[in-house]
Amino acid sequence: MGNSVAYPVFRSADKAEAYRRAELLSRLLTRRHAEVWLTADLETVEDVRRMAAVVPGARYEYVEIRTDPETGAYIGFDLDLATAHDDALRPELPLVASASVPWGSVEDRFVAALGQGMADIDWQGAWPDDPDAAHPGWEKYDGVQLLFHCDDQARRRRSDRHTVYVHVTKWGDPARARKLAAYVGGAVLGEETGW
Repeated sequence: MGNSVAYPVFRSADKAEAYRRAELLSRLLTRRHAEVWLTADLETVEDVRRMAAVVPGARYEYVEIRTDPETGAYIGFDLDLATAHDDALRPELPLVASASVPWGSVEDRFVAALGQGMADIDWQGAWPDDPDAAHPGWEKYDGVQLLFHCDDQARRRRSDRHTVYVHVTKWGDPARARKLAAYVGGAVLGEETGW
């Protein structure tokens, strides 16, 4: 068990540039997972409508847990976005949308549909063999993560920047992280607990 070690390797206020570099890194992964994980905090009705058009099968939940005041039971989001009027949707905000989608199917449109809420794209696989790396690639831990409007892997600090992370084994691998960062013109900007 354990978590990967996540190295931020690029930050920018330009989400298209951050996406370009993250997607370039993701192409290096071998033994790729067939699907990519997407998550987006949606703050406006327009955000929800754009995301529903791009990722029709996404799951929607409240950002903050809601409970019934009388029973304390968890309240889930259950509006049908296809038929819900904007006035019914507005009091339900903010929402978080999440989906697992086929690799390469909607990532670019997902980026274009984002509003100002935090979001991420997670590509997983294994880093290729590298004689300079401390550990072999391991698909359980390795991958690329692009965080939007956020500069920490745990998504606690909202930011006007977008951050590209490379994830490596639970033991870490600074040499591999430096090489991957250099590949996209970045640099290792720290070390955090990953997924």
